[in-house]
Amino acid sequence: MWSSIFKRPLRSSQIILFGFAGVILAGALLLMLPVSSKTGVVTPFLDCLFTSTSAVCVTGLVLFDTATYWSAFGQAVLLVLIQIGGMGVVTVAIAITIASGKKISLMQRSTMQDAISAHHVGGIVRFTNFILRGIFLIELLGALVMAPIFIRDYGVGHGLWMAVFHSISAFCNAGFDLLGEGAPFSSLTGYAADPVINITIMLLILVGGLGFLAWADVCHSRFRFSQYRMQSKVILATTAVLILVPSLYFFFFEFQNLPLDQRIWGSLFQAVSPRTAGFNTLDLTQMSETGQTVISLLMLIGGSPGSTAGGMKTTTVAVLMASAVAVFRQRENGQFFGRRIADDTLKNAATIFILYITLFFLGGMIISRVEDLPLVACLFESASAVDTVGLTLGITPGLGTVSKLVLILLMFVGRIGGLTLIFATLPATRNIQAKLPLEKITVG
Repeated sequence: MWSSIFKRPLRSSQIILFGFAGVILAGALLLMLPVSSKTGVVTPFLDCLFTSTSAVCVTGLVLFDTATYWSAFGQAVLLVLIQIGGMGVVTVAIAITIASGKKISLMQRSTMQDAISAHHVGGIVRFTNFILRGIFLIELLGALVMAPIFIRDYGVGHGLWMAVFHSISAFCNAGFDLLGEGAPFSSLTGYAADPVINITIMLLILVGGLGFLAWADVCHSRFRFSQYRMQSKVILATTAVLILVPSLYFFFFEFQNLPLDQRIWGSLFQAVSPRTAGFNTLDLTQMSETGQTVISLLMLIGGSPGSTAGGMKTTTVAVLMASAVAVFRQRENGQFFGRRIADDTLKNAATIFILYITLFFLGGMIISRVEDLPLVACLFESASAVDTVGLTLGITPGLGTVSKLVLILLMFVGRIGGLTLIFATLPATRNIQAKLPLEKITVG
């Protein structure tokens, strides 16, 4: 369809960009319908666009409390948008094509490869089937585990809906919740000491954020870590560090006044959730600025490639750290587990890092200047948007038009990926073999 509009066939990056944009627009129009709100009013388009973007980009920033503002129909629309956003628009399109029995073209296979960050186009349809089965199985298990808790608190019908909604939201790293009936925008604070909810939500977040390629290695090689691909080893090792170190900091420096059980669960949960999930079990406004900065850094890092999570990605940070270590040790290339890192990988990592840091600071400063709010809170909001997290210090509902548009743009860029946006918007260039004269420049 798009090929008839444009003179040239769309590239994979452009298909991904237009696909997400189309779903966001459709979601915004559905949310504008009177049936989507509990009061039966027509919600302003900008607010619906913001909410739809947050759902499709699996962010979780909201202008209205999901439980008290949106009707059952509106909540269902949000859940569908979250599922599409978490799986990826291309993955959903391929799934529909497979279900209809149609043949998957080479272009579709190539687009799917880019969408899930697969290394090879071969076997991509089989891998897509593996992803789809895995997603629905994990979400079903998560809902079944949480169902008894929610049924106990909300009754059978509403409890089952709560279990399904939060399982999908957690796995897709969306951060949307339906727990604001007692206290709007309360997220999971009512279950701060509940081990079942804490463990289940954290596991769903982690599994969704590891990436589909890491899934394949774990399922195929089980606990034989040495047989994993280097990327999977890096993802698992980096994820473990990013859980352990912040957990220890939160436990010893942030939540000393809480009972021991809440302190343990709160420290673990606040270390896991900021890397793009957006749930919180403790009041983040009560944390010190240092603690809020730690969470901002975790949000910037995000999840892993080819996952439901956003952010600059664990592998990006790991590559930059390995390259820094190589410089310190006077080695030519960074390395992981006895394997050398390609120069192109380092260039991409540096580009992504600079892009996200620029968007993070620029977005935060614009919001701070327009809204006349503290810069720390605005940077927190900016990091939450560009890394598709959804955590907030409470300023989202009161933002003006300009700030909403800034956050919409940050969420969209954060979900489709900085490089995807660049490749989609800039014209393709030929690879010219001739090189310019070399001249050294001093850095550092």
